[in-house]
Amino acid sequence: METEFDRNSPHREQIDFLGGRVPQARKRRPAVLIVDDHLMMAQAVAHLLRDECDVLGAVGSASELLAMVSQRCPDLVLMDVCMPKVTGVEATRKLRQIAPGCKVILISMYAQPEFVREAFATGASGYLLKSSAATELQDAIREVLDGKVYISSCIAKDALASLLQPPAPSLSERQREVLALVAEGCSAKEIAGRLRIKVKTAQFHKANIMVKLGVHTTAELTRYALGHGIVSY
Repeated sequence: METEFDRNSPHREQIDFLGGRVPQARKRRPAVLIVDDHLMMAQAVAHLLRDECDVLGAVGSASELLAMVSQRCPDLVLMDVCMPKVTGVEATRKLRQIAPGCKVILISMYAQPEFVREAFATGASGYLLKSSAATELQDAIREVLDGKVYISSCIAKDALASLLQPPAPSLSERQREVLALVAEGCSAKEIAGRLRIKVKTAQFHKANIMVKLGVHTTAELTRYALGHGIVSY
């Protein structure tokens, strides 16, 4: 007959093991942070994950994300691509610099392969469409936390072909800032004011970006910025 002492004994696990019952190690639930400037969407995702993950919270901007990551150290970030000021793609780039061990799944309405390619180039581990079923989000989380990559099934074939193409030219952090402002319609004077640089320096950066990307007009620069997640539609 089992006594109260037996039930509370520190050797209980060993006895169970010797008796043929392998002890079950308590598995830590993954810590997840949600980044979406639409509160309703963030709450819906948090509710969906409540049984399998510890949701640390939801933030609505890249600056809030970076501040929280330094404090809470999530295992995974689920992030909307389209956010104000700094896109999810750019936020991923910044996040990977300060927390390289943190996994990122980007959630987007854009199925174009170039968006997927840019997402993975910045360090994301998953790319999921907003039109995906809830079960696919759960599958993506499991795959990414297992060290794999995940792409929405409906775009996987085209995205793979895009990923196998030669990489796009690499832009410096300053060049990406200038390009984003050009795409927003800012003049060289406005760019200089926003970045606190000289007008000639802004013009110099724009010219160098054009040469590096092989484009010749502001319209082409804008298309590149939109197509690579540097700015949102």
